[in-house]
Amino acid sequence: MIIEMNNISKVYQTGNVEFAALKEINLKLKRGDFVAIVGPSGSGKSTLMNLIGCLDLPTKGNYLLDGREVKHLSSNELAEVRNKKIGFVFQAFNLLPYATAFENVELPLLFAGVKSKNRKERVHEILEKVGLSDKMENKPTEMSGGEMQRVAIARAMANDPEIILADEPTGNLDSKSGAAIVDLFKELWKSGKTIIVITHDEKIAGQLPRIVKLKDGLIESNGYAN
Repeated sequence: MIIEMNNISKVYQTGNVEFAALKEINLKLKRGDFVAIVGPSGSGKSTLMNLIGCLDLPTKGNYLLDGREVKHLSSNELAEVRNKKIGFVFQAFNLLPYATAFENVELPLLFAGVKSKNRKERVHEILEKVGLSDKMENKPTEMSGGEMQRVAIARAMANDPEIILADEPTGNLDSKSGAAIVDLFKELWKSGKTIIVITHDEKIAGQLPRIVKLKDGLIESNGYAN
């Protein structure tokens, strides 16, 4: 198992008021899984994404990421996990607006201390892989939504992480561009990546091999397609 969550709860407190966003979640993902996490607004999808991505820690329970107990990791170790083990893709792309596609994809490599020559080779390789070899010097304002999301995926792939965690990756795209992004994720999955897609779109979720449905902070269903 690359991800193992046992009796995970997340409780937020404002003054004397407590809100349980997640309640006793048990979730296991094998290396190479391709899973959609779905549910209505307020179901706990974003909270679960933050915990899986080590952006937050659970209030109760145990989260083992590739066999390591996350709550025992230092802040530096958590930062390294987020930079090298998990690639993040967001609905709003989160690209630097004044940087080129090349510079956006290069950023996590800079943080990882990769040498200049190796950075250049890796950025060229990954942008070519997502079909943007002709857009390396373009800034986000010079690209379509689908192209910006491809840059975001390339950035997520820069350090060759084992896990891709995508939060509503087609939410800001038209149906054609969204379908192309799903196809790109399928290609990455076939190359051996573990891919987790947070989505409210049942049509997108239905194309994935496994669906986890959340409701009111609980897992309502969890299974593989036939």
